[in-house]
Amino acid sequence: MSQSHPPSRRASRGAKPLALLAAATALLACGVTGSYVPVEQYPSPAPEAEYRIAPGDVLAIRVWNQEAMSNPRARVREDGRISVPFLQDVDVAGATPSELSQRLQTKLKAYVVNPVVTVTVEEVRVLRVSVVGEVARAGQYELEHGAGVLAALAAAGGLTDYAHRNAIFVVRNTLESKGPVRIRFRYEALSGGEKQAVSFRLRPGDVVVVQ
Repeated sequence: MSQSHPPSRRASRGAKPLALLAAATALLACGVTGSYVPVEQYPSPAPEAEYRIAPGDVLAIRVWNQEAMSNPRARVREDGRISVPFLQDVDVAGATPSELSQRLQTKLKAYVVNPVVTVTVEEVRVLRVSVVGEVARAGQYELEHGAGVLAALAAAGGLTDYAHRNAIFVVRNTLESKGPVRIRFRYEALSGGEKQAVSFRLRPGDVVVVQ
């Protein structure tokens, strides 16, 4: 019998990040002693002063007094681009809304004198992560943006009686690494509110593994 989840935590049957899931499956077989980085030693990224656009976001592009050049609802595709009238496809992923505004204003000067462009993020991309191993309901879940490991475990129904509470991992691909990085968490640190554990934020495509 299928189970329903709230909109922010519903299981998804979409395409899974196969490479990370394969790595997570291999790590389950390796046990607790495999190579990992404790979350206490994992570098925390510097906070962004302004949100950076990513695939899956929905943007509103408004050109002042130029309705035909505006796009009130442009979803960022997986290739990091959106379609803008007169400009066709424009690279937007990684830019802040203000940076994109300046970029579009420069491009539109070929069509309009002193264009004024406003870019707003109407919808933030879905945070989709997989949870596997010793949890009640392994699967892929959609969480609220900024969610941490505890939220992913709760979405999967919590730990089973066989779970190793010191062997909770996040498997993540990063630009800096040549392959998946395994970050270890202790359940006591998560539930006890230890700073490094609870301030860690999941990213789209992360895999939470409970051994």
